[in-house]
Amino acid sequence: MLNQSDFQFLAFPFLLWQRSLIALPLVLVLGLVIVANGCLLLVVIHVEALWSPMYILVGALCLVDMLSSLVIVPNALLVLLNPTHSISLAECLTQMFLTHFLSSLESTLLLAMALDRYMAICHPLKYRQLVGRSFFLTLFLFTLVRSGSVMAVLVALAGSLDFCGGRVIEHLYCDHMALVRLGCGDTGASRGAGVAVIVCFVGLDIPIILLSYLQILVVVHRAREDRWKALHTCGTHLIVLLVFYLVGTVAFLSHTLQLSLSADLNTLMGLVYILLPAAVNPIIYGVRTAEIQQGFNQVFGRVYGVWTRTQRISSIKLMMALNHSSVVSDWLTLHIKCQKFSFFNSGVCHFGHRKNAGRPRPTSTIDFACKPNAPDAPV
Repeated sequence: MLNQSDFQFLAFPFLLWQRSLIALPLVLVLGLVIVANGCLLLVVIHVEALWSPMYILVGALCLVDMLSSLVIVPNALLVLLNPTHSISLAECLTQMFLTHFLSSLESTLLLAMALDRYMAICHPLKYRQLVGRSFFLTLFLFTLVRSGSVMAVLVALAGSLDFCGGRVIEHLYCDHMALVRLGCGDTGASRGAGVAVIVCFVGLDIPIILLSYLQILVVVHRAREDRWKALHTCGTHLIVLLVFYLVGTVAFLSHTLQLSLSADLNTLMGLVYILLPAAVNPIIYGVRTAEIQQGFNQVFGRVYGVWTRTQRISSIKLMMALNHSSVVSDWLTLHIKCQKFSFFNSGVCHFGHRKNAGRPRPTSTIDFACKPNAPDAPV
């Protein structure tokens, strides 16, 4: 039963079977994100050679991408498949905090990865001194303070609003501006907090990331190394970053900037900026790297080897069992025949090993001889 204080969702107002067609790609993308990021995270954890700062950051990025997808996609599927799905304000604020906190965490990880590559390529002699335990401790504290505090303020301001109108969120999950749009009275503080979030993350992280990649390209060009490979690698990284930051910024500030975007387009952009990077990050940051490829071969090659050995042992045991059952079956068949022969012909059945038979080697492992009793025959 729908509570009057609960919120309902309205996105892609099509027929139910049409909404089911939209839900199918979401399920496929969620499966791809979980499988790809989960496999890469498993490789980073189990291969000791990958326990370096760069690959630890890649593993953390995989974990964040999986959690982000699990926060928004199940609710989106419920909205698409169940038009009466509702959510309380507390649940909505929790989902909002997790969504934006994980997005800000991904931005911080992308920033740290760009700085890590900058130090490794531009200042290789100082890399081990600057990137170590203190680097990760500083990164953890910086992330906790920046992402935790900013998102807590953002959610607190949204939760303090009065919702006196219709409680229908035009989105597939609890987005900040989609909820603030429903507030009545003064929403200036919440709108200002939304702009502050973009300035704090996009305005700070993007310039540092771009400068880092620019310095990397300059160093590679001067060293006369494989320039095309460096340009291709940095280019693909920047494309994903562009999708994440640009599409996310437009979706986050569309209402504040009064952009003439339809609700369905805004909803689609809200899904793309989270799910698209989560789906392609394992390929761009992981599979294309030689060390990661070796790690995949080491982990999943070992798993495949164990599986094949198990299958081989099971096959051998099955063959032995079938062989043993065949031998026993032959023995019982011959025993029954002998008993019938002895009953009707007063014969004697002799069972012995085939080595003692003194006849050509039989097909069965049991040596069988039946001969009738005779008065002068030795027993």
